[in-house]
Amino acid sequence: MTVARHAVSRLGLALASFLLFPLALAAAPAADRQAKLDHLLLQDCGSCHGLRMTGGLGPALTREALAGKPRDSLIATVTHGRPGTAMPGWNALLDEQDIAYLVDRLLEGYPKP
Repeated sequence: MTVARHAVSRLGLALASFLLFPLALAAAPAADRQAKLDHLLLQDCGSCHGLRMTGGLGPALTREALAGKPRDSLIATVTHGRPGTAMPGWNALLDEQDIAYLVDRLLEGYPKP
């Protein structure tokens, strides 16, 4: 690869990263929305899955319990619920960004011990 082509390639990668940066920032809800979602996770999800997410009416949602479960599958469960169970779909109240945030919090190990 010539020096000029290498420089153009590096410039293209730099520009692409600047264009994608705002998308990455848009992926997380604003701090005030995160606080509301954390409250929802504790109160609404916790009412069935336990306040420590260790299980109750619904299964455990601890980091260990969710290990190996595909993120997309978890998002689909929160979005559409589980027919024949008490798990409702949350897509009428939450958008995709909110649901992804909640799933990511659980995968991170919410609540922290």
